[in-house]
Amino acid sequence: MQTIPINTYNSPTVILELIYRLKVKDVMTRSLISVPLGTTMRTVQNLMRENSITGVPVVSDTRLLGIVSMDDIIQALDFGYINETVDSHMTRNMIVLEDDMPVSFAISYFDRYSFHRFPVLSKDKNLVGMVTTRDITTRLLLEINHEVENLERMNQTTKVTDGFTRDIHSFAVLKHDFENAGFASTQIKKRLKGNGIFPPTIRRAAIASYELEMNIVVHSEGGRITAEYGPNEIVITSEDSGPGIPDLDKAMEKGFSTANEWIRSLGFGAGMGLPNVRSVSDNFTIESTPSGTIVRSTIKFSDTRNNETEGDET
Repeated sequence: MQTIPINTYNSPTVILELIYRLKVKDVMTRSLISVPLGTTMRTVQNLMRENSITGVPVVSDTRLLGIVSMDDIIQALDFGYINETVDSHMTRNMIVLEDDMPVSFAISYFDRYSFHRFPVLSKDKNLVGMVTTRDITTRLLLEINHEVENLERMNQTTKVTDGFTRDIHSFAVLKHDFENAGFASTQIKKRLKGNGIFPPTIRRAAIASYELEMNIVVHSEGGRITAEYGPNEIVITSEDSGPGIPDLDKAMEKGFSTANEWIRSLGFGAGMGLPNVRSVSDNFTIESTPSGTIVRSTIKFSDTRNNETEGDET
């Protein structure tokens, strides 16, 4: 059986972001070849050969009744019932995926079960597609190429008049990825410290970036932290993919939180994130819809550069 050469445990962050962001419907094959009840196994064999496929679903209208695999055809040939109908010989005990599942589910299914394909059903249980390992790897390769192109554009560096380097760095942040939470804020802090920014300014940026990063981890479906370093300021932007904040005024109140009991038991979701970001920002904006929330925190650099490490608590 062909396997997918990635997993959900130790793959690079950009890969993990893709397999959690993409849905099964984004990678599945929608153009299906199917047969109704009463079709002979011989007919299915011919369809497989003509279309270079190894499985054919059996349907009634759009309802999935079973699937005929290459193994089923081989058995029909071996035992002499190739001219009988699929009704008694199709595989009825099927493992299926739903079109709205993350691609990570499909990858785990291929690892767990010895199948070459999985039928894909909609929420109302209609057959809407089929997914194979090739479908997944092909789409992931395309998406990775796009990500690389985006990162190359975002990481282009130019010099400004006072010698400070203007950079744009972007960090993927995954839902409930508490193990890696804080990575973006740590990298931002290192970048500022390496350019001699005054320690109190670094602390403000560290607070803003960490709180925004944790908001994505705790409350969203995943997103990205972007840091834009200029000659006189840093702009930290948090973008996620939903579900949005229903009441922005409430969200800005200290102590208000929508975190569930599980999140609170881990020590997160105290309701201080966004208020803390606003309090350390020189300029703060937030906008939210059900499709996502965008927060921007601008922190001005002090005129005093840090030339000594004494007293630096960062």
